[in-house]
Amino acid sequence: MDYRFLGHTGIRVSELVFGTMSFGGDADEETSAALYRRCREAGINTFDCADAYAGGRSEELLGRFMAEERDQIVLATKGYFPGAGAGPNDRGSSRFHLVRAVEASLKRLDTDRIDIYFVHRFDDITRLDETLRALEDLVRQGKILHPAASNFAAWQVAKGLGLQSARDYEPFCCIQPMYNLVKRQAEVEILPQAAAEGLGVLPYSPLGAGLLTGKYGSAKRPSGGRLVDSQMYAIRYAADDYYGVADRFCALAQTRGVAPAALAIAWVAAHPAVSAPLIGARNLEQLEGCLAATEVEMDDELYAEIAALSPAPPPATDRNEESSDHNFGAR
Repeated sequence: MDYRFLGHTGIRVSELVFGTMSFGGDADEETSAALYRRCREAGINTFDCADAYAGGRSEELLGRFMAEERDQIVLATKGYFPGAGAGPNDRGSSRFHLVRAVEASLKRLDTDRIDIYFVHRFDDITRLDETLRALEDLVRQGKILHPAASNFAAWQVAKGLGLQSARDYEPFCCIQPMYNLVKRQAEVEILPQAAAEGLGVLPYSPLGAGLLTGKYGSAKRPSGGRLVDSQMYAIRYAADDYYGVADRFCALAQTRGVAPAALAIAWVAAHPAVSAPLIGARNLEQLEGCLAATEVEMDDELYAEIAALSPAPPPATDRNEESSDHNFGAR
């Protein structure tokens, strides 16, 4: 397992980050413990959670598993969505909610601080400066070390960084966008912005909720799985074209003698702006398939061959000619 610096924080994170959404949900306590142990054996030192996962149970289990080695773990969790509460103010990124959410997460995780705290989603109602002031207060209290942003658009991250700089607040250290072979919008502005600003990038869903594992295709659907059982994921990956990409991708993986899951994760990890992709698993078999990504030799030729399997998103300006020889004024 290699380790990479997370933006400008000086923190070194493992080249794969384990997302613990399955803990206490799809994976029972015994299986969750086995997953955690195998991650540590493989050298993973960074674990991502959220108060909304399994109604807070994921945080409780993660806190228990890492108790004896807390100082060796880079701990990330998130707040915005309802966790264990169901009241009218148990969501959003208001100061009222975030302060209580962090306090509750600290108790469930049984720790004195959260190393990376993500705002799980941009809040369309709460003023961003209100959110950032709450994060800054929590940083100064030592309850979180670094604020971060998950599921933010590039302009939202930019606005946040601008406000943090103007007020001398601790800036976002990293972002957590969705990114995989069929969901490439992050390439347009989010990933270039992260590279320009020196932000760490911990992208989630490198397997497209299982789409790129070999289980799905244009004429191939399993009886169960995230894309079958969850309406949210079914809608997110509803486009028929995505399943065509899955067909082509799995065919390429077969010719290369690499399992599709490992190849999909390795492709995301190879983007120069990416610090480390998040992996997840419901059982040890799935985890082993993800860990195999560290063994994939991803050269420029293979990277480009995989990228060509799905449409690249248009540039932010829609000036497609700027990537060609038919342009003027560009350097």
